[in-house]
Amino acid sequence: MVYYGQSWSQEVRVAPAIELSQEEEAELIRLAHSKATSVRLAERARIVLLAAQGLQNLQIAQELGIDRITAGRWRQRYIKSGLAGIERDLPRGAPPVKVDVAKLVELTTQSQPEAATHWSTRKMAAVLQVSPSTVMRHWQANGLKPHLVRGFKVSRDPKFVEKLEDIVGLYMSPPEHALVLCCDEKSQVQALDRTQPGLPMKKGRAQTMTHDYKRHGTTTLFAALNVLDGTVIGQCQQRHTHAEWLKFLRQIDRETPKGKTLHLIADNYATHKHAAVQAWLGQAPQVPHSLHPDQRVLAEHGRALLPRYHHRTPAARRVHQRGRAGGGDQAYVAHHNTSPKPFIWTKSARDILQKVIRANSRLSGKQNGTLH
Repeated sequence: MVYYGQSWSQEVRVAPAIELSQEEEAELIRLAHSKATSVRLAERARIVLLAAQGLQNLQIAQELGIDRITAGRWRQRYIKSGLAGIERDLPRGAPPVKVDVAKLVELTTQSQPEAATHWSTRKMAAVLQVSPSTVMRHWQANGLKPHLVRGFKVSRDPKFVEKLEDIVGLYMSPPEHALVLCCDEKSQVQALDRTQPGLPMKKGRAQTMTHDYKRHGTTTLFAALNVLDGTVIGQCQQRHTHAEWLKFLRQIDRETPKGKTLHLIADNYATHKHAAVQAWLGQAPQVPHSLHPDQRVLAEHGRALLPRYHHRTPAARRVHQRGRAGGGDQAYVAHHNTSPKPFIWTKSARDILQKVIRANSRLSGKQNGTLH
């Protein structure tokens, strides 16, 4: 409200008046004088009572020892919302953004972003107009991890069940007076060296190395893991043919106890089933049982050694230190055998078959014609 005095050039601002009923005035007086009332609410009640008496904001501020803006704010709040307007403060900051969780889950599971293989928090946040942290929070609440992909393979081998029972039986309950060896190979192991020497690690600085490297040829690591005690029989050769595989089998025959029967488990790589290899196995009395399952996961029990080698000994394959490719491989196998640990198989054949049945039913529901 504005009125003009004697001079038309002078404007005087008058605060809006407050009219209280007897009940409202009694309640405000109670709040202003009650010891159970918070200090802030009691002060706001006094502001409203003084405003109802006709005092202006500046006069109320001088009376209560506050500033004029505070008196005007709570006058306006009471006029607009009544007692509820002074009982609590207005929420601070921007109002929370509501996320359509159903749409977020549907986009994550049923679609892909443009020119990308999977959703990221930033891409999804840009589509839904929310923050990346909000997307991550709802992904975690719904158990969604778009960046992870789990591989699978459903065998089409007609003798899969028979092989599964044989191999799992060997892993979980090997025969007496016998050794179960999981055989595998890692081809194309590179012997690398950096183009310049790096600096060692010290406090406050990581070890350094150049981004480029020199390649000194490749080698193939053949390995056989003893399921019983975790020891490894290893050999490095330049090529990966049936001749090298046969040479490795002869090494296994030499380094295992003569009184033990050997059960060798390898994948169905053509080298392992070569006629010369089969002929040697037929003449070796110590190796009556050699399995070549089509399901590689059953045969690669011994491959667990190979990733540990690559992650833990990147410098062991340097040719200038070992003199030849494969020297680091042999050194790692020897170090592993100083304190071996058995790799224990825990999944039963029944559990695996149940999982295969569930996978087949789900894939059949998706009309996957490759299984039929």
